Amino acid sequence: MPAAEPRLIETVALGLLQGPAELLPVSSSAHVGLLPWALRWHHASLDGAARKEVEVALHAGTAAVLAVATRGRLRWRLLAAATAPPALAGLVFERAIESRLGTPPSVALGLAAGALAMAVADRVPASRTVATASDGLALGAAQALALVPGVSRSGATRAAARARGFGRADAAELSREVALPVLGGASALKGARLLARRPPLTTVGVLGAGAAAAAASTWAALRAERGAEPPLAAFAAYRVALAACIVGVWRARRSPAA
Repeated sequence: MPAAEPRLIETVALGLLQGPAELLPVSSSAHVGLLPWALRWHHASLDGAARKEVEVALHAGTAAVLAVATRGRLRWRLLAAATAPPALAGLVFERAIESRLGTPPSVALGLAAGALAMAVADRVPASRTVATASDGLALGAAQALALVPGVSRSGATRAAARARGFGRADAAELSREVALPVLGGASALKGARLLARRPPLTTVGVLGAGAAAAAASTWAALRAERGAEPPLAAFAAYRVALAACIVGVWRARRSPAA
């Protein structure tokens, strides 16, 4: 039988990982989603609904910090254009994605494919600084693709921005800005489902601690990003190495001797 409720220490640890994994182009689903599987944590034995509740709490913590960090600087036309594609894709494909994807091989494939897109896009010369609604649609399409585990929302949006001629720093800023409505909307929708379940107060406390940890790690990641942006190829190389590790662990566990 799957364990019913998350553990405090594991949820806080995942919250501390959430901030940098969400903001950097490395895929939060590959880190927050598969780390418990790789380390055989209790979290990996939770049923799908319970794991989603933890994910909601972590996203809510990240969204709260992004809301504060971007206040007064939001470009509403850009955000509207960037939010529509992932919102529509989520409504249509959410169940199919959750039921059919998210396995270690599929996440590894998403990591590798995203790495290739990032490396190619980063070769485009920087020639623009002002974003338009059409850029928002491109970023929205990238966020829709990032519903596939392993692709990475930050990686996809940075690649889309770089492909359209924005420099690395501007691409990172655009990625953070368009993340807010997507993370906030997903947190609100799935948070409503959580309230409908009426979880025990102990579970609410654990989720709250996870959200606080995610907020703290997001704030720290934002401060760390103030320096020069490294080439996307560096993140791409890390993603390929991580994908290889995931496949290696998956194959080892499937072998008869495991």
